[in-house]
Amino acid sequence: MIAGFKKISCIGIVGDGCGGGREFVVQNGVLSAYDSQTGENTVLLKDIHMPRAISKSGCIITIECEDEEIKFDLSALKKV
Repeated sequence: MIAGFKKISCIGIVGDGCGGGREFVVQNGVLSAYDSQTGENTVLLKDIHMPRAISKSGCIITIECEDEEIKFDLSALKKV
């Protein structure tokens, strides 16, 4: 595995806001949402460098990277 290109993920809890039940994955510098019920994979954000951790609270996905913290709003589909 190339440094900075590992897969990290978290699962959205049904009822906590946006994206309940989906798996949010950062792999190869890309944040995507995977819906296991439909099999659909949606790209949300690209160019993520050296991610270390991902978490979700309500409609906000937080990605902790080596040099920055990225917050992505699922309701607006953009970085905040």
